[in-house]
Amino acid sequence: MRAALRGVLALSVLVGTAGAGTASAGAATAAEADIKDRILAIDGMRLIEEKPVEGYRFFVLGYEQPVDHNRPSEGTFEQRFTLLHKSEDRPTVFYTSGYGVSTSPRRSEPTRIADANQVSMEYRYFTPSRPEPADWSKLDIWQAASDQHRLFDALNDVYDENWISTGGSKGGMTATYYRRFYPDDMDGTVAYVAPNNTNVKNNTAYDRFFRNVSTEECRDRLNGIQREAFLRRDEMVDRYTKWAEEEGYTFELYDSPDRAFEVVVLDFVWAYFQYQDEDDCLKAPKADAPTDELYDYIDQISGFAFYTDQGMLPYTPYYYQAATELGYPTVRTPNHLKGLLRYPDVYHPSEAVPDEIDVPELDRRAMKDIDRWVRKSSSEMLFVNGENDPWGAEPFRVGPRAEDAYVFTAPGANHGANIAQLPQDEKAVATEAVLRWAGVADEARPSARSATGEAAPLAPFDAKLDRPAVEQTPFALPGRLG
Repeated sequence: MRAALRGVLALSVLVGTAGAGTASAGAATAAEADIKDRILAIDGMRLIEEKPVEGYRFFVLGYEQPVDHNRPSEGTFEQRFTLLHKSEDRPTVFYTSGYGVSTSPRRSEPTRIADANQVSMEYRYFTPSRPEPADWSKLDIWQAASDQHRLFDALNDVYDENWISTGGSKGGMTATYYRRFYPDDMDGTVAYVAPNNTNVKNNTAYDRFFRNVSTEECRDRLNGIQREAFLRRDEMVDRYTKWAEEEGYTFELYDSPDRAFEVVVLDFVWAYFQYQDEDDCLKAPKADAPTDELYDYIDQISGFAFYTDQGMLPYTPYYYQAATELGYPTVRTPNHLKGLLRYPDVYHPSEAVPDEIDVPELDRRAMKDIDRWVRKSSSEMLFVNGENDPWGAEPFRVGPRAEDAYVFTAPGANHGANIAQLPQDEKAVATEAVLRWAGVADEARPSARSATGEAAPLAPFDAKLDRPAVEQTPFALPGRLG
């Protein structure tokens, strides 16, 4: 309905201005020059910084949000977001990473496809977008979706063309949850590599993934490194402990370097397939390589620094949500590690949350509700997964009653999968869908079509702006989302 109404309004504007000529252009220029004033006129809005970027205006902003959207009078916090402004007459992409927000300008893939504006919002409770003191019971998927809804509502008077929500990994999950709770806000949603953990007790999907991913030779090489690290545990933990002491890192969350080491090494195979190219697998060291070589390679893939307090504490909001609503993957101990593990409970996400924060039991209804909505009621949804991404073991699926909704998997791709990596026919369908949802499918410009006549992004590639939707961050089991 939103798209249809906008189409009528857009037609009337075109009819009314077709002969306006230079006067209309001058009015548009005046409106463009005033965009900062228009944004700052919104109640609760604060300019933090404006940065130069070619072809756009880029603002870092703060917006006052209720801590509890059910009781808005009981306290507020400032939520940080950025605005990459192209033009008020372009569509807008609402991007979420699900974590903190980058204060450097960047463009998501749908933003480039639709030549759109982009609003990028920091997820609540990630610093500095955290209430003080923090009531952690108000960190849930409905409250976060309500943050998005309220910011959209505030900006929609300025940016009144079509809107598309998007995000990768936890950001893809966030974009999906937003559509579930506020289905009429967006004209479409593109969710990249979004896991769907509906049953944390059933680990068969992940076990099956690791039995079959890539080639047997590759799996054996990585499993051999993992096993050998545990066999050489004492000397590796000694090195880890000395390094942490020298650098000032601590282990209060995991209690000891030995316990953190177990998580680092358990994460190794998962992390490899999440972020690395399978073609490089056999370039990894062999299991009989010197200890320093194995240690350095595991550090390169998993990241020993992340499992210190200093590495993990910035992600407390994620681990809290994984324990309470999002769920997390469980993987049966593989045969090559039997008898080598010491801490069977270390994988639970609550282990990564400081003791002073009360962590309720997992609400098993939350993800089942999302999954049911996606399968039975969703529309204008596109899910893009990577064939070699462990998180794709439990993907979202759309049912026969889901309208204009798609699930595509990029062959050989990892947790950085995107539309550009899809087979040509699926890439064309996905690109056409983004353009259609953005309300710009009929734009006739040379860059809008590829050599084969199929849809292509409206904006040319920009190496500075068009960085991956999923940034590589050292995230671990349970919940290495990135």
